[in-house]
Amino acid sequence: MTVHFIGAGPGAADLITLRGRDLLARCPVCLYAGSIVSKDMLAHCPPDARLVDTAPLSLDEIEAEYTAAHEAGQDVARLHSGDISVFSAVAEQMRRLDARGIPYTLTPGVPSFAAAAAALHRELTVPEVAQSVVLTRVPGRASRMPDGETLEAFAATGATLAIHLAIHALDNVVETLLPLYGADCPVAVVAHVSQPQQRIVRGTLGDICAALAGDPIERTALILVGRALAAEDFRESALYDPDYRRRYREGPA
Repeated sequence: MTVHFIGAGPGAADLITLRGRDLLARCPVCLYAGSIVSKDMLAHCPPDARLVDTAPLSLDEIEAEYTAAHEAGQDVARLHSGDISVFSAVAEQMRRLDARGIPYTLTPGVPSFAAAAAALHRELTVPEVAQSVVLTRVPGRASRMPDGETLEAFAATGATLAIHLAIHALDNVVETLLPLYGADCPVAVVAHVSQPQQRIVRGTLGDICAALAGDPIERTALILVGRALAAEDFRESALYDPDYRRRYREGPA
């Protein structure tokens, strides 16, 4: 028996890896966070699979589900939204499985920031504009931010910021970033990315709050901030320049 942690991607049922889909198709038990994982994803499960919505469960109750499946010899598919490497709460589950000697695997998924960039038709790293992407969040009830990991510190680099779990604090985010990026810095708020109810609101640090005032977004949204979001007059990468010598293409003599 094995617990398979699977990144479910940003929401669309077809934005899951082939490995993740195939694992779902053969596991008799599936645990999923019903508050954020699209129900469409469950169509990949066997028709007779035991489906457990973990949204109302505590970590102890989730652990009990793993233990019961282990005793029954049933593989478990554990679906987490986006990619399991960030903001997934997988670490504490793996620690408990390790303590019980229950084996597990991890299958990455399409992260929400990548899906949001695709929806915006934007590359988050643009030559000589931004070459770093910072994935971060703001303090919340679930956990505080470690010392030193502040929006001010990240903004000082000029990197593209992908701010998760922060739409409720948009005013504070804008207030923090304005002195560092400027009022004209592009911002995009992407909610329910890749899903039928996807919504995109574009603006700048100077006007994004006003743009959302009349019809606010309350959850399941990503805030992207940075010059790369609207860069047009930038130099092309040297990677495909005919004068650029590299291993697979010789430059001119």
